[in-house]
Amino acid sequence: MALTAVIFDIGGVVVDSPLHVIADYERRQGIPADAINRVVVETGPQGAWSRLERGELRLPEFHVAFEADCRSAGIDIDAAVLMRAIAAAGRPRPVMLDAIARLRAHGLRVAALTNNWIAEDAGLDGLRVHFDVVVESAVVGLRKPDPRIYRVVCEHLGVAPEAAVFLDDIGRNLKAARALGMTTIKVVEAEAALRELGAVVGLTLR
Repeated sequence: MALTAVIFDIGGVVVDSPLHVIADYERRQGIPADAINRVVVETGPQGAWSRLERGELRLPEFHVAFEADCRSAGIDIDAAVLMRAIAAAGRPRPVMLDAIARLRAHGLRVAALTNNWIAEDAGLDGLRVHFDVVVESAVVGLRKPDPRIYRVVCEHLGVAPEAAVFLDDIGRNLKAARALGMTTIKVVEAEAALRELGAVVGLTLR
């Protein structure tokens, strides 16, 4: 099946990675590396982070609940400070925005698929213009890697999963997309990912 759509994660792909912010926070607070992300994963769907990204918690409620999740794992954090740092670090990557424009100019449909939360600021408003479709976990009540959210974005794009390429920086999110038939690209470094994407769709993106 021909590839007719490209789906981009936001954090760590189109904008700078929040994982770097979390890692920096851990270093400054003397918290073991990757400990906070382990809490996110190990608390699962009922953990505070998952509930935030499904739109079930607002930030003030989340701060209390996530600090409790972390304490249960032996970690003391200030969730409000951490989340402000994450919000401040989300700078768009010009090379990604340029590639998105090139894809759309060549007739490919382009979507954003992001695990996010209901923010007090403008959130994704500044990025929406770059995409044909935007699917946010906090709006639809589903979060990656739930297979249903990938189906939602494909339905909005009007394509089968097999006709889409998906870029994300987190392996478990890519694994779920591959299981549905999507072509996947792991974004470690933006330039390399765009070269791989260009080869897949037959365009020069860099």
